[in-house]
Amino acid sequence: MTETICISPVDNSEYARRPVAGDDQVEAVFARARLVQRDWARLPIAERARYCSALTDAMLALKDDIIPELAWQMGRPVKFGAGELGGFEERARGMIGIAEQSLAPVVPDPKDGFKRYIKREPLGVVLTIAPWNFPYLTAVNSIVPALMAGNAVVLKHAAQTLLVGERFQQAADKAGLPEGLFTNLCLSHGQVGKIIAARLADQVNFTGSVEAGKVIEQAAAGQFIGVGLELGGKDPAYVRADADIDFAAENIMDGAFFNSGQSCCGIERVYVHDSLFDPFVEKFVELTRGYVLGDPLDPETTLGPMVKTSAADFVRGQIAAAVQAGATAHLDPKDFPADKPDTPYLAPQVLTGVTHDMSVMTEESFGPVVGIMKVSGDEEAVRLMNDSAYGLTASIWTRDLAAAEAIGGEVETGTVFMNRADYLDPMLAWTGVKDTGRGATLSQVGYEMLTRPKSFHLRHTV
Repeated sequence: MTETICISPVDNSEYARRPVAGDDQVEAVFARARLVQRDWARLPIAERARYCSALTDAMLALKDDIIPELAWQMGRPVKFGAGELGGFEERARGMIGIAEQSLAPVVPDPKDGFKRYIKREPLGVVLTIAPWNFPYLTAVNSIVPALMAGNAVVLKHAAQTLLVGERFQQAADKAGLPEGLFTNLCLSHGQVGKIIAARLADQVNFTGSVEAGKVIEQAAAGQFIGVGLELGGKDPAYVRADADIDFAAENIMDGAFFNSGQSCCGIERVYVHDSLFDPFVEKFVELTRGYVLGDPLDPETTLGPMVKTSAADFVRGQIAAAVQAGATAHLDPKDFPADKPDTPYLAPQVLTGVTHDMSVMTEESFGPVVGIMKVSGDEEAVRLMNDSAYGLTASIWTRDLAAAEAIGGEVETGTVFMNRADYLDPMLAWTGVKDTGRGATLSQVGYEMLTRPKSFHLRHTV
């Protein structure tokens, strides 16, 4: 029997082990989902909202179990565990709240003798493939809206966060969702490809690596099903000459190092106007020294381990290569006693003297390192921000709203932030450009991705 195993980054122990679903079980789950979905789609939106609100309530009731589980599964310090559920609730309730309006028929101007409108119909069965780094937040982006739109959902969660999928199932069952409408399945990568290629699902929403996204697109080729992909990121921040240094440094630091830098929309590169460069770097480094690297189950820890030793080693390699090429590392790992080679525990690092010839400024790090470059002004900053294969978010730190809007219009990205970073507003579309993927979740636009238009052209006079 094939099994999926979660190895905890806390101490490299086995934390969970589950059997992979058999092929017969997989086919039965999708067949049942398709059958149940038909009746679910006929329910009024208000009734679906009642179920989805109950699911949200049931998940929040599991808070005391979920927070330590997150620490064990992916290294998130318990100090910040509640934030994941806070974001989960905000997105779930936000999408429930706008469902009626977002799914309402589109009615053109009246035309004598005709009734005309565009109805939003559910796609059918949505396969959500969720990642480990923000396991509740990323999953809820498609699960609750898909259900609200009248779809059935099958969830395949990352092996690293096996228990998260089970918590979703527990919450769905507690909420009384019709049996088979939502199902968590433990699947292998090969099974996912077969599910897509066999068109068992009508929509696939995937969050993960560019490489895996390409595999999913290849599996979906010729199947004419929807594919939503949120992939990698190398998100920039630009500190203009009029920025508040203290405010910018504190918030950019948090955007770079929260979750040990393991965020697709975390800040990985910073461009600072030359008039502010030295004081900004000084403040940024000073604040970064305040992190406490250690056991994520310790309430004093503010920076936990990375998810795997191999991931930490990749970042160590990027740092070493940058320093060898002339970059300056501003933090001594010895000041963070928990930092140890051949473990996932990695101290934060701030680099200057970096260039776009270095991997650390162009290739996704997904770890606690950030490079800071000096720029002469807006034009150079925009050029460097756009010099990337990715485009998820970009943040601009300034007191000038008009300047932020103008610069944001030139940056190739899915979301433009002014004076904030690393945040998803449920009322705005979450999307990306270039190798970051395609499609969108959240907001009314997210509902458009989970439904299909059906036009009614009715002549009622003859």
